[in-house]
Amino acid sequence: MNDPLIIGGVIALLILVGLASAVLNNRSHTEQSSTYPYQRRDYLLSKAERSFYEVLYRAVGPDFHVFPKVRLADVVQVKRGTEKWQSHFNRINSKHVDFLLCSTDTLTPTLVIELDDSSHSSATAEAADAFRNNVFNAAGLPILRVPARSTYNSRDLADQVYASLSHV
Repeated sequence: MNDPLIIGGVIALLILVGLASAVLNNRSHTEQSSTYPYQRRDYLLSKAERSFYEVLYRAVGPDFHVFPKVRLADVVQVKRGTEKWQSHFNRINSKHVDFLLCSTDTLTPTLVIELDDSSHSSATAEAADAFRNNVFNAAGLPILRVPARSTYNSRDLADQVYASLSHV
């Protein structure tokens, strides 16, 4: 007779603990949401970038891994012992490349691809592009600049990619 009462009490206690835990978790989530004003982006790439990515992926096939939006400081580094190292690092730290091709076996950065739209025609953007070109030239990493278009031909893009790599 005591067994059903004990079992019922344990079940009631477990239900109360579960409810209390759910309330506390919900409160914690609400507090975190108000403390951290972040939300997930709907898309990693713009429509133009996504369209280009698909064609690029088909163009290079199994020869390369294609990575979009890679931080510049993850592709190149400031040489050790460089005077004003931090200043040089700061110039690359918060920038990214549009697309990076890496070898499939070692993931060695092989080619940077920048998708240049009309925003690249301003003096500020041209200076930023020149800086990137100089950085990649110094690092011995080729860069391919592709004008943004509404459509791309994967064969033409493949020809541009392999031509850029043949100059290395």
